[in-house]
Amino acid sequence: MPFAALAAATTPTAHIGLGLAAVGRPGYINLHRDRDLPADRGVDALRARTHELLDAAYAQGVRYFDAARSYGRSEEFLAGWLTAHPDATDVVVGSKWGYAYTAGWSVDAEAHEVKDHGPAMYERQRAETRELLGDRLDLYQIHSVTADSPALGDKELHARLAALAAEGVTVGLSTSGPGQADAIRAALAVTVDGEPLFRTVQATFNALETSAAGALAEAHDAGLTVIVKEGMANGRLAGTDAPAVIREIADEEGLGSDAVALALILHQPWADVVLSGAATVEQLSGNLHAAVVDLDEERRDRLDALVEEPEAYWRHRAALPWS
Repeated sequence: MPFAALAAATTPTAHIGLGLAAVGRPGYINLHRDRDLPADRGVDALRARTHELLDAAYAQGVRYFDAARSYGRSEEFLAGWLTAHPDATDVVVGSKWGYAYTAGWSVDAEAHEVKDHGPAMYERQRAETRELLGDRLDLYQIHSVTADSPALGDKELHARLAALAAEGVTVGLSTSGPGQADAIRAALAVTVDGEPLFRTVQATFNALETSAAGALAEAHDAGLTVIVKEGMANGRLAGTDAPAVIREIADEEGLGSDAVALALILHQPWADVVLSGAATVEQLSGNLHAAVVDLDEERRDRLDALVEEPEAYWRHRAALPWS
């Protein structure tokens, strides 16, 4: 498992990864992108911003980088950074397949991505990823699996993914939607020749959406590496947008709301890697302070009051505009 190095790491920031969803393409659903990104969101500008973030992340101890075929040019940007840093051999690289990027580098596209978890899509996107990342790819994940995804029952696809695992690439999945727990438990039951297929799971968990916690604990106990995404709830838990209790704890700590939001996840015993989705170096630095936030039982109890019903949370997320 490529994550064994992170499991043995003593640097707290080694358990915080950098996701590239916010900077690999001009449009995304995070709040305040007009403030976070330059007015020029051309390819060169976002490549430069991505490399800036990767430089800062690596310098501060981050060792997991997460891309996807649907994150615009995130794989291309990451590949360029890896080429420019041949000594960064301790980086763990993950990407995802299952969504095609369809926005044509536009913020106002009618459709930004199209989902397809079939074997043909896998073969096409695996070839595209291989061309860009080559043998630097450590983890390949099915993107946004739901409990009704055909990927969970597709034996042909499973055989192809098992063949990829036999080549040395770890196979995982990410989940989304109010039924994440069901999707995770279904994935735990998938085997090929008697062996579990999935060795990592990436799921949404944050102060507002905790419904997958039990299933993630089961996955961790089963030996999977658990990666947590959307810890900032697409910006709802950052800065002045954060609920009052998060801002109060942040003020008590002398840190930002983002550090408190991510610290809550780091305190989960099953969370192996927590992703920062930073779009600026300043945001990244703030996120990394999560490793030093003291969340005692009283503070965690205060944060528990923020939890929303999963259906309400995902309805709100679905309504966020691309910007």
